Amino acid sequence: MTVDAVPHDRRFALAPLDEKADHVRGSPAGRLIIEYGDYECPYSRQAFHAIEQVEQRLGGNVRFAFRHFPLTRIHPHALAAAAAAEAAARQGRFWDMHELLFHRQKALEDADLLRYAAQLGLDLTAFERDRASRTVLERIQRDVDSGMASGQVLGTPTLFIDGVVHRGGYDPPALLAALAR
Repeated sequence: MTVDAVPHDRRFALAPLDEKADHVRGSPAGRLIIEYGDYECPYSRQAFHAIEQVEQRLGGNVRFAFRHFPLTRIHPHALAAAAAAEAAARQGRFWDMHELLFHRQKALEDADLLRYAAQLGLDLTAFERDRASRTVLERIQRDVDSGMASGQVLGTPTLFIDGVVHRGGYDPPALLAALAR
């Protein structure tokens, strides 16, 4: 998109990190990476692995937040996977489910998601209720809306470093170079 294609009367901005709503890990003193991702997107999976490596390398000097941006037109299981992650979050296990979903990206059917919940020791009745709930769907929509409102999230993954969209690569060397600036 060119700058001229953006309406001049509309202000775009990245929603600030909300400690009570966003899924965030790492030191508050670290540089912040926010990802808008899709559990069924192979490129989001690549970013997942790269960000894990960057977190290991930088330790407490990086902070990571994940926001949902399921591309439902091309990824039929993306919304269900996001709902599974949010249902797990309601039981304090977001990051565990997040990792499982990316490690098992080719198996995101309902039975797979239920099996992952069981593997994590979640209350399966609550998990099933929560992933179909309005609360979980509204939580996912919050992330999608914030991505759209930024004017920068056009696909997945979209990364922001300290609030600025990162248009470079999302392999570990590219991320480390961007974080060093």
